[in-house]
Amino acid sequence: METATIRIPEKKKNLLKAAASLENRKMNDVVIELIDEYIERRKETMELLAIPGLLRTVRAASREFHAGKGVPLKDAEAFLDRRILKGLSKGSRPVGKARTNTNTGPHKTARST
Repeated sequence: METATIRIPEKKKNLLKAAASLENRKMNDVVIELIDEYIERRKETMELLAIPGLLRTVRAASREFHAGKGVPLKDAEAFLDRRILKGLSKGSRPVGKARTNTNTGPHKTARST
């Protein structure tokens, strides 16, 4: 294991020392555990950021959304439904399941008046 020097305010160092002492642990062990937890919480984000072009795409989508260029949910649902049905007509296996009409929301039928 290598040695690393970090600068932390004295008050935080004293609190860390006291907390470690209460648990009968070394400060080093507590710091290593905290670093491991920090990395684990950010692992998914780091994996996503490693995908080439993803961050650029997300930022562009965010700019479009804030500029009011979004697509209404009903239009997005209809688009996805058409893609699923188009895939089924070509004989491919469906990835998901097409939604069924429940006579609610924007997909109400004439019978649901």
